[in-house]
Amino acid sequence: MMIRALATTTGAFILLFAGTVTASADPIVGAPELTHNPLYKHGHLPAISCKATKGTTKASTTKYLNKVVDCLNSAWRRTIQDFTPAEVGVHANVEGGVCLTGLEVSGSFAASCHGSVQVQLGSDWIKAKSDQAVLVEITRAYAGVVQAQAGISEAWWALPAGDEEDGGEEQMHRFYLQADCLSGVSMKILGRSAKDWKPLLTAETPKEYGRFNWYGKPANRLHWFEQGYRSQGPSACNTWKAPSSQVA
Repeated sequence: MMIRALATTTGAFILLFAGTVTASADPIVGAPELTHNPLYKHGHLPAISCKATKGTTKASTTKYLNKVVDCLNSAWRRTIQDFTPAEVGVHANVEGGVCLTGLEVSGSFAASCHGSVQVQLGSDWIKAKSDQAVLVEITRAYAGVVQAQAGISEAWWALPAGDEEDGGEEQMHRFYLQADCLSGVSMKILGRSAKDWKPLLTAETPKEYGRFNWYGKPANRLHWFEQGYRSQGPSACNTWKAPSSQVA
């Protein structure tokens, strides 16, 4: 039995238990919403000035989170037809777990949920003097909003069921690695830089996520994030046509 994490058409983050899977291995064929999505027509996106400063109080951190998502709305609004700006829900404790999945997280987290960015804000994020790793988590959650509004989440879920040897793991990697790539795009748009992105990709990831193999090899995570960062546009984030070796 497989535990599958699904971002639905509304951006909800759902854990499903399934005996069969909804994806086939190897690059996707016959799903243009994934392989030829209009999102990929957008190359280099303009950088934006985002005056978001994170303090070390709950109020300043909450204000910062809202400002960042507002900036991302401005940056991505022209890439998707009928785009709806995402809102931010900031809570000290998210009842029902991550987007009502029952997955309880002890520390802070950000997730795409029903078209919004859901944040559980704890002392770890509030006290953080650097926002770099936190921002990676926020932009990754926002990537789920982009995927949902672009129709990618729905198309992934609608893939024909099949009995795959890997339990659908490869295509799940394609979905989440695409989110990493889109996160890289957002970080570049926001003008952020780092000498080494690798530790930042997992620095603020909740330890409770450790039992799920959503992304595959760390080297591939870094590859897709940096590809999005270098290109500064979603045209570089078509994981659905990539060879299996790049999403393992």
